[in-house]
Amino acid sequence: MREAFVFDAVRTPFGRYGGALAHVRPDDLAAFVVGEQVRRASGLDPALVDDVILGNANGAGEENRDVARMAALLAGLPVTVPGTTVNRLCGSSLEAAVQAARAVETGDADVVVAGGVESMSRAPWVLPKTERPYPAGDLSLSSTTLGWRLVNPRMRADWTVSLGEATERLREKYGITRERQDEYALRSHRLAHAAWEAGHYDGLVTPYPGDVSGKAAGKELARDEPIRPDTSMERLASLAPSFRPASDGPGGGTVTAGSASPLTDGASAALIGSERAAALTGLDPLARVAGRAAVANEPQYFGYAPVEAVERALERSGITWDDVVAVEINEAFAAQTLACTDAWGVDMDIVNAWGGAIAVGHPLGASGTRVLGTLARRLVADGGRWGVAAICIGVGQGMAVVLENVTNGRPG
Repeated sequence: MREAFVFDAVRTPFGRYGGALAHVRPDDLAAFVVGEQVRRASGLDPALVDDVILGNANGAGEENRDVARMAALLAGLPVTVPGTTVNRLCGSSLEAAVQAARAVETGDADVVVAGGVESMSRAPWVLPKTERPYPAGDLSLSSTTLGWRLVNPRMRADWTVSLGEATERLREKYGITRERQDEYALRSHRLAHAAWEAGHYDGLVTPYPGDVSGKAAGKELARDEPIRPDTSMERLASLAPSFRPASDGPGGGTVTAGSASPLTDGASAALIGSERAAALTGLDPLARVAGRAAVANEPQYFGYAPVEAVERALERSGITWDDVVAVEINEAFAAQTLACTDAWGVDMDIVNAWGGAIAVGHPLGASGTRVLGTLARRLVADGGRWGVAAICIGVGQGMAVVLENVTNGRPG
């Protein structure tokens, strides 16, 4: 088996729900990062891209009809470059990167653009077809922005609770307090703001111009829109719980809008390739894909699934937690992230050192390659060898990828 490497990663800034990117079609967002990723590989003949693999969680709106293929065409890649779209909900773009790595390792590809996209602002309402024509009663539209819709009645009720209610159950099970959640949320915003100020995102995030499709396609956006550098514990403590009524006793709500990742729009991509890809792209590899895993557990405890996913990925990489110097975990909720980091017993100084999804946002299909690209860049910036990217996935799944820094030769 050959080895697969991350050569580069790029993403748009993430925009707030209804914000600067709300007027941009998801296929245009995807085309932007695909085109930018190919452009940054200055030595690459676009015709040599073996595949474009993109993740998308909803697929119910303008990103239908295989958004990866649409993005490749809209980006101006040759019509001979294929594209496929994968869906593992929040882990979709990490799944795309894993599939790209497998294609490289088996010799099916040398250069693959992997990534993902989501416009939660533009996710449509859907109206199911009726079983019989001419119904006399009312029909209801279902929002496709987030969570369950059109649920199969044979599903167990506790499997289909909302993501927020599932997180409340998880924090009850593992004893995570409201104060810890607010402290973690504050940390995320402060670290994300500091990372932007320090220039860590300058080579990872490409500003989205206001007009890329020949028409007014939205405002220019240079930084992640949801970051709130001026938030405080007092402000976070003042927010009402979002999924359960507030109560001083057992069963009261603790998860708020402040301790959850915001609805967001954005796209991300990574260039995955073989050793031969260095000559084809003009780029040196950043990191080797050393191991990965996907696991599943009870759907209502989806937030805890990354715990086992990381353990398996570390074992498959031949390393232990003692070797890990950087962790990027997608912060769907503060309580979910803390449940995982508590289980790992990891030093929090190495977790999401440049902030996380609570601050920068979580456009579902784009978050997997966001954490993967951030991890690769953190390893290069700090000179560390081993890092882990992990993400929780609705309906009870988790994924993890282990990267080995290979800049300046593989560390020994």
